[in-house]
Amino acid sequence: MTSQDLMAQRYGAPSPWRRRTAVLLTVVLAAVAGLLVAWAAWSHATPEARSELVGFTVTDEHEVVADVQVQLSDRAADVQCVLRALAEDKSAVGEAVFTPESSGRLSVPIRTERRATAVEKVGCTAEGQQRPR
Repeated sequence: MTSQDLMAQRYGAPSPWRRRTAVLLTVVLAAVAGLLVAWAAWSHATPEARSELVGFTVTDEHEVVADVQVQLSDRAADVQCVLRALAEDKSAVGEAVFTPESSGRLSVPIRTERRATAVEKVGCTAEGQQRPR
């Protein structure tokens, strides 16, 4: 007699349908979890609105003009983009909030408190898109 036979005699043999049900349930739950991860990755990889800072020009002591490339999906609604001007000491000296009408390259003026040395793209958001891109 093997140890498995002794175990089956003492505790009873496990039913085969219980193991199949557990394996099937595990496979179904893993597939659902995989689909949720794939959906989350796809939705975050394809935002409604995204932007890229192409460059900027300091026009005078109190203004900077930023060149921004904006891409909007066909479903994008209530789009807002934010640019921030920074001084030499990295403090924010100006900010521009604008609403692009369509995709393309835009020149956005930013009024500043003092001379700006850099422009930071905070990003664009659309309805249902909390994280700026």
